[in-house]
Amino acid sequence: MASWPAMPAPTPADLLDFERAHPRHNGSKEEKIIRELGIGPARYYQLLARVAASPEGMQHDPLTARRVRERGSRRLVA
Repeated sequence: MASWPAMPAPTPADLLDFERAHPRHNGSKEEKIIRELGIGPARYYQLLARVAASPEGMQHDPLTARRVRERGSRRLVA
């Protein structure tokens, strides 16, 4: 089992701020997720989708939240 750095759980704002700063998915983004947020990439994307659909996420950063939701809905259609 992978061991991530011991860090406090990222807040909804942390997740949206990180996604805004790193919008493209690539290998270096996965490394940054682990290093900066202390969670695995799969968990990051689960939490990000949940936050993007939440009122708190939409209030914190409506543009990033909408982009994440739209990207998710495009994947469901494809």
